[in-house]
Amino acid sequence: MSGSAFQDKAGAFAAGLMVQVAWPLLLIAACMLATPVIGLAAGPQATPLSAAAWFVAAVGALATLAFSMLILFDALLFRLMASHDNEAAGGATIDDVLARMRLKPAPAATRSLDQRMAGTRRLLMKQRLAFALFAAVSLVAAFL
Repeated sequence: MSGSAFQDKAGAFAAGLMVQVAWPLLLIAACMLATPVIGLAAGPQATPLSAAAWFVAAVGALATLAFSMLILFDALLFRLMASHDNEAAGGATIDDVLARMRLKPAPAATRSLDQRMAGTRRLLMKQRLAFALFAAVSLVAAFL
């Protein structure tokens, strides 16, 4: 892949990841701001089932936030990769950064941009599943 096409693809993917980080955070924050109102409306009639549902919703929210932070880190790595002239140099830099941070051992061969994007897409799917859990259980808990 030519330098400009590689940089454009990595940069566009990083920008898309930033959006994927922002929207779940905003929706979770909005739901958490509405939670005290819903909780006060339930009052002393709150059941153990509704308390358990809110706990599961909180776990889903925390999982979503954790995945969002991992995706944010990946977005920054893709921006770093896009700052290099070619794919091999960008990939080698990312591998070096991850090895220096002791997050991953130095690989024998540098992975391509498409392979790295596929791994991040799997992480996006996990984030969306955690958010779906949060949203579904929050709706159920709101009506218990």
